[in-house]
Amino acid sequence: MTFDISIWIICGAVLLLAGFVKGVIGLGLPTISVGLLGLIMTPLQAAALLVIPNLVTNIWQLAIGEPVMALVRRLWPTLAGIVLGTLFGALALPAGTSRWAVIALGIILAVYALIGLSAVHLQVSPVAERWAGPLVGVLTGLVTVGTGVFVVPAVPYLQALGLSRAMLVQALGLSFLTSTIALAPAIAATGDMSPEIAGASLIALAPALGGMFLGQALRNKIGPAVFRRAFFGGLLLLGCYLATKPLL
Repeated sequence: MTFDISIWIICGAVLLLAGFVKGVIGLGLPTISVGLLGLIMTPLQAAALLVIPNLVTNIWQLAIGEPVMALVRRLWPTLAGIVLGTLFGALALPAGTSRWAVIALGIILAVYALIGLSAVHLQVSPVAERWAGPLVGVLTGLVTVGTGVFVVPAVPYLQALGLSRAMLVQALGLSFLTSTIALAPAIAATGDMSPEIAGASLIALAPALGGMFLGQALRNKIGPAVFRRAFFGGLLLLGCYLATKPLL
């Protein structure tokens, strides 16, 4: 596709918004961006445009906070499952995004957010974590290939581990970074990562980082209770958006 001035303005505004949401709650960049940019380009082109912003913003999200190796040691079975599930899905699942898969994903995300906003707290015990981690990883990889969204079931699982606010944001960044790296070869295989898209992806990094910087500044000023409401409220909005977008 050709990037004229109007396309650049739209892409910049979308990535600024998506980066801001990611900065506040730790997720939302690919979900919001692919959904909105899908109005002016194909989902695969939008995913290709987001490769560099996704990589850099997730590395940034992962680097801010405590040393990450403790999280890697704890979450490596989940991360390995994400890679395996993504690669298997890229080979086995039909090309393109099923609108019913996206609707189901949105409904699941919205229900989980409503549970999180209520008094119910999901928890994963250390014993269950041994088998649940790899399973969640594989399922997340399959959902990523089918929908282009990294959040389910990885986000509910990570939130149920009882991590602190800072560690949860880092864990989300680690999970999303793994999904981005695993998905990149599948995008390249489709031919959508053209030199023009690759160059545009590098330029798109600027508004994404700007929005994320603003979002993180806001997150650092709010308390744990407000962050929890913002986190699950953001998930609820994302879920409702995904569930209704294919029907519009």
